[in-house]
Amino acid sequence: MKKIITYNVNGIRAAVQKGFLGWLRVADPDILCIQETKAQPEQIPVFEFAELGYQSYIFSAKKKGYSGVAIFSKTEPDHVEYGMGIEKYDHEGRMIRADYGDTSVMSVYHPSGTSGEHRQTYKMEWLDDFTNYINDLKSRRPNLVLSGDFNICHRPIDIHDPIGNARSSGFLPEERAWMSGFLESGFIDTFRYFNQQPNNYTWWSFRLNARDRNLGWRIDYNMVSQSLEKKLKRALILPQARHSDHCPAVLEIEF
Repeated sequence: MKKIITYNVNGIRAAVQKGFLGWLRVADPDILCIQETKAQPEQIPVFEFAELGYQSYIFSAKKKGYSGVAIFSKTEPDHVEYGMGIEKYDHEGRMIRADYGDTSVMSVYHPSGTSGEHRQTYKMEWLDDFTNYINDLKSRRPNLVLSGDFNICHRPIDIHDPIGNARSSGFLPEERAWMSGFLESGFIDTFRYFNQQPNNYTWWSFRLNARDRNLGWRIDYNMVSQSLEKKLKRALILPQARHSDHCPAVLEIEF
């Protein structure tokens, strides 16, 4: 069985200063998918990860201190793919994929549209292009694990104030419709597969004491191809981990 954890660390260097590596030693995933490294490869403590048994695969943004994804793996993948082959996304360091036999694990960081109309347009273009990329990929690699920050709450149960946020980026009708269509195309939201309870979130604003009041959004997912359904063992989130404004999401799966 493999334990996969996805975690938007909101700056890996800052997370390390908050005890991230000690937490990782205890959490002990087989594969760790990180988003928002906000670091160039030489700024990531790969030696410390190696001491914990992990090989490091890093895809940073061209812009320093911005975006970036990584996969840390206890097993060497057969192949690692850096980026989607689309320059306007790849220069922001948004996707890395590791192939293990007939199964692929992806660390993906969907754009946020919160900073303005231009970025919301970029986000919607990304969603279309990401869908096309995944549809092509799954024709060759049908067993996919898509782990990361999707920057979208799917349903009202996934956000603390669905009415107040009805026109907020991350919960817009067109974003939620994309998520529904994407799941219907052949993917499973593994957390909801096991847990239908409300008040389960993976991101909280730094404002208004939102985390302590659990006023959150569930925007981090481990999605898997429907072909992997029988191999799913457990999925949960870890809100007690506080190295970021996000928390980790865990998937346990046979492959």
